[in-house]
Amino acid sequence: MNFLTRVIFVLLAAALLLGCQSRRISTETVYVEREVETIYAAAIEQMERGSYGNAADQFDEVERQHPYSEWARRAMLMAAYSNYEAGNYEEAISDAERFIALHPGNRSAPYAYYLVAISHFEQILDVGRDQQATMNALNALEQVVRRYPNTRYAQDARLKIDMTRDHLAGKEMSIGRWYLRRGFYLAAINRFRNVLENYETTTHVPEALHRIVESYVALGVDNEATQVASVLGYNFPGSEWYEDTYRLLTEEGIAIPNPDLQPDNPTYWQRLMDRLFG
Repeated sequence: MNFLTRVIFVLLAAALLLGCQSRRISTETVYVEREVETIYAAAIEQMERGSYGNAADQFDEVERQHPYSEWARRAMLMAAYSNYEAGNYEEAISDAERFIALHPGNRSAPYAYYLVAISHFEQILDVGRDQQATMNALNALEQVVRRYPNTRYAQDARLKIDMTRDHLAGKEMSIGRWYLRRGFYLAAINRFRNVLENYETTTHVPEALHRIVESYVALGVDNEATQVASVLGYNFPGSEWYEDTYRLLTEEGIAIPNPDLQPDNPTYWQRLMDRLFG
């Protein structure tokens, strides 16, 4: 190797080394410590711009750089809220649950529980999908009501509980209809009975009663069909489902008792429900 070749080799090696160092420096995260008020203000500014993901990152930075400050406690809950607004529901749940674990007696704890609940609620899928998210939402919403019954969070949670229970009842109805269409009548009846027993305040009850009548008629159990029809007629006399039931029994030649002629006694109907579905 002559002198000129050696010089070129050394220059190339030096350039390669400098390039590697330059790339390494540029890819490393530079830690810049800032005043807590500065970071928090930057996070609030990001929120006001609607950049909730960036706001959450800045609130996390408050806690990272100043973990034992009063600002860190506030930032933890603000990060949860920012993640919720950004649609990062799992991160919002994690932040809020961590706040609850570290500050269970804090006056903002009800809001933290509420954030957990609505983050689960926003993940509810249609009735054709798995309903684990719906169950998680229901449990979290009920916890808000149980722990803080007199707060505005509980008031909204009660409304969402009704919606969530209606959704779960809708899932049972969807499965029951599937069984009914395929002739699995006993399996269908069990699903519809579950609606009556566990979701009796939902909008699906009249249809559940009608579908049970349909199933009993298909099984040839006329007496039970007429008794369920009576329950439907007594509780929902003007509903479309009672009209469908009346039409079905008439077409099948099955006599349907007039609910108006039955005892006007709630205990009678309760005993009948218990006997039919207990």
